[in-house]
Amino acid sequence: MSNSKKNGWVGVDLDGTLAVYDGWQGIEHIGAPILATVRRVKSLLRAGVEVRIFTARVQEGEAAIRAIESWCLKHLGVVLPITDKKDFGMVYALDDRAVTVEFNTGRPLVLVPPLTTIRRHWKVGAPNPEEFRH
Repeated sequence: MSNSKKNGWVGVDLDGTLAVYDGWQGIEHIGAPILATVRRVKSLLRAGVEVRIFTARVQEGEAAIRAIESWCLKHLGVVLPITDKKDFGMVYALDDRAVTVEFNTGRPLVLVPPLTTIRRHWKVGAPNPEEFRH
């Protein structure tokens, strides 16, 4: 059994969670670090927790992975594993788009964005972050 399956890991979304998302500017561009999340990641790493970058950018290929690795080294001081998949070892994810639900009930534990958020995304390609504030 791998160590991550035994001890678990935490996924951290990149754009809008770990790095400021200031619009798509190509695969090489990753925004400035979000300091609160950087501090949280560094704290988890100091505690011996495995942290992985959990991002859809992986689907853009090797150039995306290299850009993320470079960003991690510069802003975190370490290259983290990068994935777009969760598995049974993932304990939780930090993500600007997730809606947490109560285990085995499906009851939302946070405000669920309205349907207009989805419809607006269809038109402009990104949700309004203000609708996700709790």
